[in-house]
Order: sequence, then C-alpha cells, then structure tokens
Amino acid sequence: MEIATHQDIDASLCGKAVELEPGKSRVVLTTLDSMKSDDSGLVHGGFVFGLADYAAMLAVNQPTVVLGAAECRFLKPVRAGQVLEAVAVLEPVQDRKHFVGVEVLLDGEAVFTGRFTCFVPKKHVLAPAD
Repeated sequence: MEIATHQDIDASLCGKAVELEPGKSRVVLTTLDSMKSDDSGLVHGGFVFGLADYAAMLAVNQPTVVLGAAECRFLKPVRAGQVLEAVAVLEPVQDRKHFVGVEVLLDGEAVFTGRFTCFVPKKHVLAPAD
C-alpha cells in the first residue's frame, strides 16, 4: 500500500513507516540525542507524540487528513538512543470522525497510548477558500 498523506514528513523526527495496510500502520523511530530534554537523556514527550500522531495519520492514509483532537497517556520515560515502535489502528468511522488508537512501544512494552480524532476535509486545510 502506498503512503497517501504527510509525504514530506521528516522520518528522523516522526519515524519511518515499516508497515501500512488499510486502517493500520506501524512506524519506527530511533530517538536522537537532539530530542533529549536534559542531561539524563530524557526524550521530550513531544517527539513521542509526533511519532504517534504520524502513525495515526498513516492509519487513515487520506491526502487531506488532519488531527482534530487527542487523548493520550505517557506511561514510561524514553531515553535518547532508544528505538520506538508506534502501532495505529483505525476504529470504525463515525460520521466525519476517524478515531485511531495508537500504542507506542519500547521493546514490546507500552510507553504511550492515545486515541486520535482525525478529520478528512474535501480539500487541504491550507487551500484557499472558494
């Protein structure tokens, strides 16, 4: 299956898709030293969230998909240099809402869980108004 959205994403920041099928994605990110927030090597949560968000967008995989809301939990810390895997699964679509469950794993153990509410507008959110 071909990636239809977020095609210019920087894989070093948001991960690389390693599996993509209708309604499901798996994305892997090797955390970088530049992602740490302090001398202990703690990775800033924004990078973990970015990985999860990207996986959610790929699970929907529509060219104009955007994030509307997210409910998430950070369960364990991540250190620079660790490899994370995000697994995203699309739930049944409700009206215009696409709900995606995402789990970010470190060595098979969850470090983040989230439920993302995505929308697929008819045109790109930055396209000029008619």
